[in-house]
Amino acid sequence: MTNRITITVNGQPHTVQAAPDTPLLYVLRNELGLNGPQFGCGLEQCGACKVLLGAEARPACRLPVSEVGQTPIITLEGLGEGDELHPVQQAFLQAQAAQCGFCSNGMMIEAAALLQQNPHPTDDEIRAALDHNLCRCGAHLRILRAVKLASEDPKGLPLPPRVVEHEGDL
Repeated sequence: MTNRITITVNGQPHTVQAAPDTPLLYVLRNELGLNGPQFGCGLEQCGACKVLLGAEARPACRLPVSEVGQTPIITLEGLGEGDELHPVQQAFLQAQAAQCGFCSNGMMIEAAALLQQNPHPTDDEIRAALDHNLCRCGAHLRILRAVKLASEDPKGLPLPPRVVEHEGDL
């Protein structure tokens, strides 16, 4: 049995026909055409499907759409403002942090949530925040550098080039 369910995604209300137990990820991808959140493991273990639910990064692969309620949802597509990239997105580009790109959604969503709560995290805090997001390609160091870059410029201004020569230089 399907219900009419209204959710707010990237600032826009959407009414969809879905069974109450339909995973939010399926609604975002299949009904709304938002392909930032990825289907990875389907078990809330990899982070590829993360979205911002309010200010919290949450996996969307098993979260029933009916449990979202009125909480606003932000996907990777909605992180920036208009044509402007979010500082995390800009930093990922600058640090060349995406290799295959599959984990990028979850990494950027988790980083945005972290920086919203803690604009200047330490390296250990960045690692802890990203701990439940898997990268199959091994781009971890570039991802950590990207989050550090974004934390250095939380207003989204153009980031200066930065060369990191040693693994310990985040």
